[in-house]
Amino acid sequence: METQSAKKNSSSSKSNRERAAEKREFLDRFLAECAAEGGDVFGPEGLFTQLKGAVMERLLESELETHLDAEKTSAGAANSRNGHTEKTIHTESGDVRIRVPRDREGTFEPLVVKKHQR
Repeated sequence: METQSAKKNSSSSKSNRERAAEKREFLDRFLAECAAEGGDVFGPEGLFTQLKGAVMERLLESELETHLDAEKTSAGAANSRNGHTEKTIHTESGDVRIRVPRDREGTFEPLVVKKHQR
């Protein structure tokens, strides 16, 4: 099993063209598999919409982790995760349903998708 440092060393020895070619090949394989399964790529329930939602959710989770770590170190507080709320975000390519993480004290103010933002 390859370690993170081994991956970093092997990827840093590749040229930008090689990395770009690998990304194109990955994307080509990914889209071919999606098409083979009859999946929709750009529709309202398509792969692109799901990917946007997954990226937003991951960024929000990361923001909450940072928020809780900052509170823990500054005040020794016992604030913690408290589930998720579902939200619909209106984007230029259609609506995206996401799950926004919450904290117990309600002090988490997300930056990626602000409270009450649609």
